[in-house]
Amino acid sequence: MIALAAIAVVGLTGCDGPDPDNLETYYDDPVPTSSAPPPPPAPAAPRTAEVPVSPAKATPVAPDLGGFAQRALLTDADVAEEGVQPGSGAVSGCLDEPAAAGSRTATWRYPSGSVLSHHVVAYPEQAAAAAVAAVDCAGKTVTVPAQPGIDRQRAWCEGKTCTVLLAKGRLVSALTVSASTETRAVDAAKRLLSAMTAKLAAQP
Repeated sequence: MIALAAIAVVGLTGCDGPDPDNLETYYDDPVPTSSAPPPPPAPAAPRTAEVPVSPAKATPVAPDLGGFAQRALLTDADVAEEGVQPGSGAVSGCLDEPAAAGSRTATWRYPSGSVLSHHVVAYPEQAAAAAVAAVDCAGKTVTVPAQPGIDRQRAWCEGKTCTVLLAKGRLVSALTVSASTETRAVDAAKRLLSAMTAKLAAQP
């Protein structure tokens, strides 16, 4: 009886061991375990954000006042009907021109020797009308036709030299004619008023 019990115990113990015919029991490798936690992911590279430039901090672009004045200047084609040729001559110095202003001048001569001069001044601000109002030149005031769309207009003669000033926005258009008589000088200025006004009207 004792021998049979021992055999039974041995048989039961043998059943707990690996089964030689069970390939999974013999060949499955144990899964290694590690107590160390996985390394944290590398931080993403920071993105460089484009910072918009504030309009208030942007550097303003200085206007091309000289070019602005040039576009309002009479050309050879504008005065062709006067029968003049490009020449040289004095320009009225009564108009105040600050250092920041831009200006252009064109001069022509009549076959008789009379001089026609056109001078345009572009101010850094809308100051043309004030500049014309402040002009204090010698001579007497003369009447010429009022021009449409003009902010300020003045005309005067000193002897045989007559000047007309037209102001619009930041531009002053000054026409000076020196002729053999005051009447001829005024008449020449009147003939060119519409061309001067058209040039000013074409500017922004």
